[in-house]
Amino acid sequence: MNPGARIYVAGHGGLVGSALVRRLNAEGCGNLILRTRAALDLTSQSDVRRFFEQERPEYVFLAAAKVGGIHANSRYPADFIRDNLLIQTNVIDAAWQSGVRKFLFLGSSCIYPRDARQPISEDALLTGPLEATNEWYAVAKIAGIKLCQGLRRQYGFDAICAMPTNLYGPGDNFHPENSHVVPGLMRRFHEARLAGAAEVEVWGTGTPLREFLHVDDLADALVFLMDNYSDESIINVGSQAEVSIRELAEAIGRVVGFEGAIRFVRPEMDGTPRKLTDSRRLKAMGWKPRRALEQGLAETYRWYCHAIGQREGS
Repeated sequence: MNPGARIYVAGHGGLVGSALVRRLNAEGCGNLILRTRAALDLTSQSDVRRFFEQERPEYVFLAAAKVGGIHANSRYPADFIRDNLLIQTNVIDAAWQSGVRKFLFLGSSCIYPRDARQPISEDALLTGPLEATNEWYAVAKIAGIKLCQGLRRQYGFDAICAMPTNLYGPGDNFHPENSHVVPGLMRRFHEARLAGAAEVEVWGTGTPLREFLHVDDLADALVFLMDNYSDESIINVGSQAEVSIRELAEAIGRVVGFEGAIRFVRPEMDGTPRKLTDSRRLKAMGWKPRRALEQGLAETYRWYCHAIGQREGS
């Protein structure tokens, strides 16, 4: 991509999209095309087609999606599969129809089978059953991957698919019920510290192993891939460092300054026992993340405190 290219970031207000905007602005990209959800309904085929016909972006990052943690996926399965199928089908198809030069589809490591061999390589896709707690979202993402691959194979559309691991960072959703594990725990520990609570409850047993990547590192990887990768095969984006949920909770407690106890409850909320992506292909291309987990958590907590301070002071 050259700095003057017309680049559309779908979902620029979300966790990944906002990080992409920061990264592209740092690169001096002055022709970013951005639309809020109120200005462009990505679930409307006619609205999306009209937008692409009028704006004619050259490059597209599809970071728009309906996302949430285990609780949200379990409670709203129809919303997760319907909304994501609509968003990605409309955007991918309109991008191809309008002659977009290159397209990046953002998937998720949840596309892989629940019991996939660890670390999970890209060829594990569709080799076994999905994790039941997020299969609705995963099925939609798999459909998006296959649409991109089909358009490349049949029509030569230059669409690539990146599979990030668990993400966190500035701009995350800190909702008490519908957030992912890092922002959910960070909010819980923060409120417990302010309240002087003796303990914090954490869902699950604390034993599942997870890999986490700071969203700004992901944005750097996505721009790198847009410039350097063109293949039908999906490609993993991860840190290749895993921690248990117990270790994550303890690290967040240290960052927040919570000195009480941690109690694990509701063991049925563990989800997949282990999920580590194999990111050796991306590493071999010359890319690696910059932030260690605790450094990234500290950056995220500073952002969160600033964000809630602004809301409380407004």
